[in-house]
Amino acid sequence: MKYEFDVRALAVTCALVLATGCTGDTPTAPAAGSTGLAASRAMIPAASGAATGERLVGNAAVEPAYNADTGELMYLLTPIKAPLPSHANAHAVSPLYIVEYPAGSTAAGDGHFNCEGVPGNCPDHAGDLAGVAVANMQSVYGDDPTKVPGHDHIGDPPGKPDFNVAWEVVVVLFTDQAVTDGAVNNRLTTDAQIDAAVEAGDAITIDLGFAFNCSVVPESLYWRGTPIG
Repeated sequence: MKYEFDVRALAVTCALVLATGCTGDTPTAPAAGSTGLAASRAMIPAASGAATGERLVGNAAVEPAYNADTGELMYLLTPIKAPLPSHANAHAVSPLYIVEYPAGSTAAGDGHFNCEGVPGNCPDHAGDLAGVAVANMQSVYGDDPTKVPGHDHIGDPPGKPDFNVAWEVVVVLFTDQAVTDGAVNNRLTTDAQIDAAVEAGDAITIDLGFAFNCSVVPESLYWRGTPIG
């Protein structure tokens, strides 16, 4: 079942000018030596660990996401000055799902979400997306966006029938039923898993109503980047 976001969420998402790495301004980090910067860096693993958080490569931001068909990691690049929203035809877009996890979820296991914390290691959009979760499913996510632990990105890869350069941002939120039956602890990394969770009543989707252009790049480019946040 698809829900349209409410008035409170609209107020939050009006400020969402950097959904999943897309922005009109260069991302900024806390001042060197601040507690926030130290905490953010502590969450960012070495190249041998799991990818998490955005990285700056030249004038572009790169971040991890999941291949919607296979559940394997891939990496998205967006030029810092890319237009937002995209002017793509409504029939030429593909959904990019943003799965928000509530506090207490064990879905990440011993690994990492694609983005963690608020502002965390994706400071340009994590807070806004957490705000959408709080505004629309407070019984699951509470009333404090900073308590939302993280989210994942799920998109169709190049070469697949559903792939388009323009991706429509769709937030996936867990429901009260998911808390009761433990589905909040299931990690959703594919379209099929998201569809199944929605059909079972464990999740809802909220289309934020805009698309943006990103490209898929090699993993090596991500690790060469400078962590943002």
